[in-house]
Amino acid sequence: MIKFPVASHLKKNEPFPPTVPKEVLSCGNYTSTSLSQFLRVVFDGFLSKLLLWGRSINVKWSLKFLNGDFMQASLKKGPGLGSQCRNHNHGSHLPGFGRHGTCAHENKELSKAKEILPLIEDSSNCDIVKATQYGIFERCKELVEAGYDVRQPDRENVSLLHWAAINNRLELVKFYISKGAVIDQLGGDLNSTPLHWAIRQGHLPMVILLLQHGADPTLIDGEGFSSIHLAVLFQHMPIIAYLISKGQSVNMTDVNGQTPLMLSAYKVIGPEPTGFLLKFNPSLSVVDKTHQNTPLHWAVAAGNISAVDKLLEAGSSLDIRNAKGETPLDMAVQNKNQLIIHMLKTEAKMRANKKFKLWRWLHKCELFLLLILSVITLWAVGYILDFNSDSWLLKGCLLVALFFLTSLFPRFLVGYKNLVIIAFLYFFYKTWATDPGFTKASEEERKVNIVTLAETGCLDFRTFCTSCLIRKPLRSLHCHVCNSCVARFDQHCFWTGRCIGFGNHHHYLFFLLSLSMVCDWIIYGSFVYWSNHCTTTFKEDGLWTYLSQIVACSPWVLYIFMLAAFHFSWSTFLLINQLFQIAFLGLTSHERISLLKQSRHMKQTLSLRKTPYNLGFTQNLADFFQCGCFGLVKPCIIDWTSQYSMVFHPAKEKVLRSV
Repeated sequence: MIKFPVASHLKKNEPFPPTVPKEVLSCGNYTSTSLSQFLRVVFDGFLSKLLLWGRSINVKWSLKFLNGDFMQASLKKGPGLGSQCRNHNHGSHLPGFGRHGTCAHENKELSKAKEILPLIEDSSNCDIVKATQYGIFERCKELVEAGYDVRQPDRENVSLLHWAAINNRLELVKFYISKGAVIDQLGGDLNSTPLHWAIRQGHLPMVILLLQHGADPTLIDGEGFSSIHLAVLFQHMPIIAYLISKGQSVNMTDVNGQTPLMLSAYKVIGPEPTGFLLKFNPSLSVVDKTHQNTPLHWAVAAGNISAVDKLLEAGSSLDIRNAKGETPLDMAVQNKNQLIIHMLKTEAKMRANKKFKLWRWLHKCELFLLLILSVITLWAVGYILDFNSDSWLLKGCLLVALFFLTSLFPRFLVGYKNLVIIAFLYFFYKTWATDPGFTKASEEERKVNIVTLAETGCLDFRTFCTSCLIRKPLRSLHCHVCNSCVARFDQHCFWTGRCIGFGNHHHYLFFLLSLSMVCDWIIYGSFVYWSNHCTTTFKEDGLWTYLSQIVACSPWVLYIFMLAAFHFSWSTFLLINQLFQIAFLGLTSHERISLLKQSRHMKQTLSLRKTPYNLGFTQNLADFFQCGCFGLVKPCIIDWTSQYSMVFHPAKEKVLRSV
């Protein structure tokens, strides 16, 4: 006897599922004063101010980290903080295990009803609708073969295919289609197709199955939304990506002429899915039929600060006027949203300012300017310290002023003509200029990858990068600073301002080695200078007298010595750490840290040596430097930018996806 659950709050003769009032299932603005909802609003306000601050000082790269985390959270756990669906109602049907009629926010009472599900003792007498909801295939097959018409809707005008789709019953959908079910049959209060129901619930496998059997994603429901509009409203990013990759236009309009980007900007408060849609190059200047608003107009009308920032960053026009003759700034002034007003005015000034073009040119010459600045800074410090004045107050003020002028720029140690210093400059340049292994793909390749991953059930954050819209190679990671996936990612080095990955890791190692040697050479030269030009010695006068004398002898040499000692300490530490990880572990810094974090939550400690990437001391070095040793050791040539499985070493086939 098969037992299956029903909701505990139903009466004995009440049909399942029950009808729920629309105000419970609607996605309007928050009216509850619960702590969780209050925190959502507070956090979204804080994020909005942070976005504005980042735009006003032109450091948009800092926002990509936050937006990337929201993107990962939306795939892993559903909609994250700061994501609300405003003024939207999806009807009153509640499926067996679904949320048809709900948006991203599930009612607490409904959650409790699903958790407390007692069992029915006999399933042989249940009707076909209930059997479909619970996936009792044999009972459904028995009733259909007994003469039940699979195209016949129930008293709520819902077909069996609808119930199977919203509850993700793949086998039942295949069975009903084989028995003549209409793939695009309309039903329910919202006059939706089974594909619409599956999208509302976020069932990607069901969406794939229905499309493979000919479901039409361009059909609209009773509210005027097509498939892609529903996926946007319910914030199902994998479904959005799959629909677009299968040919659905990212600029498709609903009955009101609104594109998915407009709906996202107006009805979904938060950075996603607006930021996700922008990766598919939607039109930013298209207007709707009724109000002639652009996506930026709709974001301003909703007060969606995160969406406004995303659209401004993408280059949305500030001059397009709607049917009332209003620009986005006019709407913001009318709504008295001071934060958005400031954002729009700041963006307009930046675009109109000719100096903005100059800053873009300076950014291209960043490396050369930094090297020139470092030389000038070292000369200025030495000039101030050796200045012919007994007033240390004056020298101190000059040094503080110099520090203030150079505090916004990173400083790099630049020495004089020497072979080691030339090597240091060369490897620093190679580390900075060489492609670390950014994974690139054309738009067509991205769509093919999305379809392939979706149809194989692998379209999740572990194998698919939602920021780059590409399949993630093995050992790769998305860098939120560089805004790109990096093959065999090691770290983002702030000393060089670049990611360290498959393409420049060996240059980075030689950069650390040459930097350590340069600093060691400068430290040695400082001691030689003090012994030749200072009248004191450590053995004769002791530590304190010796220190006071070398300060008075040449403060600039002391400054250079301290600077070299500082850089020598961290570069030597990183060099030793890198050599240990490469030769003895075969791991990158990111992989090692990830394994150490995982071991804290496991009963048995993970061994860093027992990984698929550790092939022994000599083989690890040969693979890293891609060179052999007179035929004794041969490197394994691997292109980590396109390596998706561990087929290169048959003895260790286990894929270490967790690192």
